[in-house]
Amino acid sequence: MGNAHRPVLLAEALELLAVRPGGRYVDGTVGLGGHAEAVLQASAPSGSLFGVDRDSEALQAAGERLRPFGDRVRLEHGDYREIPRLLGEDQADGILLDLGVSSLQLDASDRGFSFRAQGPLDMRMDRSHGQTAEELVNRLPERELADIIFRYGEEHASRRIARAIVEARRRGRIATT
Repeated sequence: MGNAHRPVLLAEALELLAVRPGGRYVDGTVGLGGHAEAVLQASAPSGSLFGVDRDSEALQAAGERLRPFGDRVRLEHGDYREIPRLLGEDQADGILLDLGVSSLQLDASDRGFSFRAQGPLDMRMDRSHGQTAEELVNRLPERELADIIFRYGEEHASRRIARAIVEARRRGRIATT
């Protein structure tokens, strides 16, 4: 979706979240902090935000962006599915999840998601743990590859793609996008 739609979507998200001054909000996919910044502005002067993201690089960028809000912001490296544990006894007036891959991941060739630039075949949202796509495509049997491609990529040609991957790795290790 283009940037022309962004202000409308952001305004709609704030309206649906019913942001109010003094409210306590959670951004479970804080990313670069755009939604979080808008929530903090709308909940001023005393509203607070707890932000979570799996991508430590995005979290660092969000921290810089949200620094002017001081102690009204708390950021944690983690998965949105961990929000109940991370919040503990704290309550929230609203929770926002902007699901999907961001341009931060897609545009950085070293993340392994890019179609435009060659880079290492990584594809992890959280690069601090888990297997890389390189490890998986070079190890998994054809059927498992096809199942993963179908399930997570919603790709109907998953069997054909998996077959091509297995054929390509016979010629050598697949290491780049």
